[in-house]
Amino acid sequence: MNKREKGKQYEEQAASYLERQGFVLLDKNFACRQGEVDLIGIHENCLVFVEVKYRRDGGCGQPEEAVGGAKQARICQASDYYRLTHQRESLMQVRYDVVAICGDQVRWHRNAFPYGVRGRTYSW
Repeated sequence: MNKREKGKQYEEQAASYLERQGFVLLDKNFACRQGEVDLIGIHENCLVFVEVKYRRDGGCGQPEEAVGGAKQARICQASDYYRLTHQRESLMQVRYDVVAICGDQVRWHRNAFPYGVRGRTYSW
C-alpha cells in the first residue's frame, strides 16, 4: 500500500468515527489553489474543516503535532475558498479540528487551532 492509499484509508476511518459522533460529512479531500482539506462537515451548528493525521506509534511524535502553522494557514485559506463557492454554508460559524490516529487510538481535537492566514491569527 502506497502513502496516498494509506492516507485515504485513515481519512475514511476518521470520517466514520466522526459520523458516529454526529458529524455530518459534506466533502472529502477538498482541494483548490489555496490548499487542501481532508474532511468538511457540520457538527454542533458549525462548519468544520478537519485535518487527519496518522502515526503508527508515538515514537516520532504525536500525529497532531504535525499540523503546524504553515499547514494551518493553508487549511484556513482553503476554507475561505470553500465558503466562497458553497454559499449555503458560508454564513455558518467555522471551526478547525484535527483527528489524530496513533496506532488504534483515535483522538478528535475540536477547535484545534484558530483562523489564521500568513502568520496572523484572528479570534472573532
